Amino acid sequence: MKTILFIGRVWPEPQSSAAGTRILQLVRMFRNAGDAVVFASAAARSAYSHPLSEEGVQEESIALNNSSFDDFVGALQPDIVVFDRFVTEEQYGWRVRECCPSAMTLLDTEDLHFLRRARQEAVKRNTTVVDYYNEITMREIAAILRCDLSLIISKQEMKLLLETFRLPVDLLYYLPFLESKIDASTKARWPAFEQRNDFVFIGNFLHEPNWHTVRVLKGEVWPEIRKYLPEAELHIYGAYAGEKVYQLHQPKDNFLIKGRAEDARKMLEAYRVLIAPIRFGAGVKGKFIDAMQAGTPSVTTSIGVESMSDDGGWNGFVEDDLTEFVDKAIVLYQTRELWYKAQEKGIDILHATSSKGLFEAPFMSKLDKLKAGLNGHRQQNFIGQILRSQQHNATKYMSLWIEEKSKR
Repeated sequence: MKTILFIGRVWPEPQSSAAGTRILQLVRMFRNAGDAVVFASAAARSAYSHPLSEEGVQEESIALNNSSFDDFVGALQPDIVVFDRFVTEEQYGWRVRECCPSAMTLLDTEDLHFLRRARQEAVKRNTTVVDYYNEITMREIAAILRCDLSLIISKQEMKLLLETFRLPVDLLYYLPFLESKIDASTKARWPAFEQRNDFVFIGNFLHEPNWHTVRVLKGEVWPEIRKYLPEAELHIYGAYAGEKVYQLHQPKDNFLIKGRAEDARKMLEAYRVLIAPIRFGAGVKGKFIDAMQAGTPSVTTSIGVESMSDDGGWNGFVEDDLTEFVDKAIVLYQTRELWYKAQEKGIDILHATSSKGLFEAPFMSKLDKLKAGLNGHRQQNFIGQILRSQQHNATKYMSLWIEEKSKR
């Protein structure tokens, strides 16, 4: 039995974000393999934090920029340490390597933060030219190089890292969402086409692409759909919807802000079509995984479907032009036969690209092989050794300075 330490920037909230779902899937994968799992975070828990202890996970509160973490991790001596994003690796990576030099380090990128930022800046500049080279790019790729293995959720991001940034392939591992297959009993439970009504969107509002998408829906997409479907409503769900989001609530326009969904997949089963004109972002979008698990077809953009379909098909339509987007949303909403075909395509996509039965066992085998040859693996990653040395010194002394300053 191995000991796996997860270090989280926040405690997982699977009902708030796809990132929370992702990290919980990894935790459960190790628990199901019989490993001891410890989850540690310096963040405060919220009312929506998942009760990890109920799944046999040891929960530990740690402090940032505090040597008490060294005592904790030194006593634990984990076999594997998983950082939940590159910022977490920056904060704790040097301490882990100093106190537990034989521990294998994994970075779960969740999505490439630098890619999301670069695309967002391109939208702001109203250009199709995406400049990948920014400060976050340097920091995130440095974290990837310092770790023994980084988990990449998107094939497009794998391609970018390998072809544009020329990262060593043995430092990267493609691991998508790990979903259960949809069986006949699940399909039988889904409400039928005639039992479903209205359009829906869902997305965590701490995530800028979701807020931007809702503004596009409000200002450009929904007014056009209403011209043809005046009785239909658009319901907007999402965690952490602040005042700026609720200001868009307009019952007279059938544009309704619903706030947090306690069970996203159960909620989505009530709707006929998910619409998401996403202009920028990265990774794989959890809202579409949830929609496919709920049997709900969708209309989105090429950014929305990125890395989610091997054959170019979709459980609905993919349109970047907003006029065509509106047309396709109306057709999908009104056409029963087309809707059911889209639903079946969603099942096929989910099974082909996100089935835990396809990906869990090969990944666990990869970790065993990597652990057995860890010293040789690290020797081949000489750039990583350099970065570990430089980052170790810079982050270490900054952290120690902050710790001493806090004592005064």
